[in-house]
Amino acid sequence: MVDTRFHDFAGPRLLGDLLVAIGAPQLQSALPPGFQVLGADDLDRAGASEIALAAHADYRAPLRETQAGLVFVTPALAAHVPTGSLSLVSDEAHALFVAALELLYPGGQRAAALRDRQRGAAPVLEVDVVLGNNVVLGDDVEIGRNSIIGSNSVIGRGVTIGRNAVIGANVTISHAHLGNGVVIKPGARIGSEGFGWLGAGRSNRRIPQLGRVIVQDNVEIGANTTVDRGALGDTVLGEGSKIDNLVQIAHNCRIGRFSVLAGTSALAGGTVIGDNVLLGGGVGTIGHLRIGNGSILSARSLVTKDVPAGAHWGGMPARDQKQYQRQQAALGRLSERDKE
Repeated sequence: MVDTRFHDFAGPRLLGDLLVAIGAPQLQSALPPGFQVLGADDLDRAGASEIALAAHADYRAPLRETQAGLVFVTPALAAHVPTGSLSLVSDEAHALFVAALELLYPGGQRAAALRDRQRGAAPVLEVDVVLGNNVVLGDDVEIGRNSIIGSNSVIGRGVTIGRNAVIGANVTISHAHLGNGVVIKPGARIGSEGFGWLGAGRSNRRIPQLGRVIVQDNVEIGANTTVDRGALGDTVLGEGSKIDNLVQIAHNCRIGRFSVLAGTSALAGGTVIGDNVLLGGGVGTIGHLRIGNGSILSARSLVTKDVPAGAHWGGMPARDQKQYQRQQAALGRLSERDKE
């Protein structure tokens, strides 16, 4: 369920009315118009009164298990919708789903900026919270005991911060829940809108980013690092993990417990990192892949496929480190031979 601390819900909509509003009245005949839509979520979390999307082959496994009331689905995946869910089948499933999200959660950048002007509950601060100069706290903010917020930082509406946290100067936090003992160094941006576009390079229609950032206990986030909120689900940073300076963590990434990401690493959307993983400086990933528990990625590696647990990979594209070193040595010998 989309967290309404951060995203205003326009209220329940009858399915028939929703289809008319998104320009798809022709689909009404295949669906019960009396179905009431109470929200939206990812396939693996959606409930019986919520809508979800299945528009890519990667969705096949969660689609088979979904409990969503209605799935916007492409024809290629329609056969995998479980019997307990309704199907809205269309070649334009993704575009129709985006249109539905825009109606259910009217937001966008302008509305998000104006939202902080609305008056909700005053911030709640436990004892011994220290605020630096020019700190701005939005409505409904909650900050735990002994936490420190550095000068010129902005904590957006609805954000919660646990106890003994240290937030540096010039930090912005929105759409996020932070645990105890979290350290965020100066200039970091937490909860920014994810980089999601429909018809990228053609129409460039913005996909609503309705998720959150969850930062678990004792996580450290370096200076000028950016952590984007999820599109529908959450971006999660696991307990005890340490993120260096100038790291980019895109929407819906999940980092396990006690992992370490060195500076200038960049994770594309949907990257899942296990526990106790080490990423060297400048490591990059393509989206929607998994890096197994206890694995190591050498500096400047480019990860293009899943990494098994306990592996040590390097190179562009990344592969087993010993194989990569042998290949580099062979190339070096060939180069020297050409000089003879």
